[in-house]
Amino acid sequence: MNNNTNTLPETVFDENNGLTYDLVGDVYLPRLSLREKQEDIGRFGRQRKRFLKEHKPDDYMELALNGTLNEQLAEINKEAKEQIELLTEQLANAEGVTEELKENDQLEWVRRMNFCRARAEESVIRIIVMA
Repeated sequence: MNNNTNTLPETVFDENNGLTYDLVGDVYLPRLSLREKQEDIGRFGRQRKRFLKEHKPDDYMELALNGTLNEQLAEINKEAKEQIELLTEQLANAEGVTEELKENDQLEWVRRMNFCRARAEESVIRIIVMA
């Protein structure tokens, strides 16, 4: 029996693909991890994530594997919130929801603003989140 056995290194770095491999038994396995930083994806980001998983699983997997899923979801959440604020303001102006109404009848002002916001959210979800 040959006592001159060659021992393999515990880890190997491949400069061609930038991966580190760990020796497990007699096989090298790549050391994989998600490169994605955790971001608050918010309500609309969570809705987009659910939409992608259910209706566009290939897109979901591609974003998850290349590490940009949470970044994109956070951006969609931010964009959706901005668009909802803008659209709510535009709808309120178009429907005559004014500061004067707020001073004279606060409950009516709140009711009408909530209605404008709900319409804006519904529109933005359809256009941005479910696109």
